[in-house]
Amino acid sequence: MPWFVKIEEGRVDKSTFDQYVPAHKAYVQELIVKGHRARTGYWAQRGGGMMVFQADSMDEANAIVAGDPLVQNGCVKYQIYEWRIVVE
Repeated sequence: MPWFVKIEEGRVDKSTFDQYVPAHKAYVQELIVKGHRARTGYWAQRGGGMMVFQADSMDEANAIVAGDPLVQNGCVKYQIYEWRIVVE
């Protein structure tokens, strides 16, 4: 299954963003249970982050990202890339 990366940048203030972090974490846990091997985190200097996960296709990757509470609530703008691992 290919790997995908969502690179995100915050669009809202921290207090608004933080309201949706628990739902985002729960969503990522759900992705893990479903076999997408998802991981999520933020940049140490704040203002953005990344989620890596597996999906069958770019269409499925787009659907996964669209279901993320941070996306659904307008907290981030993002780009999705297929990540081709060369050393594992």
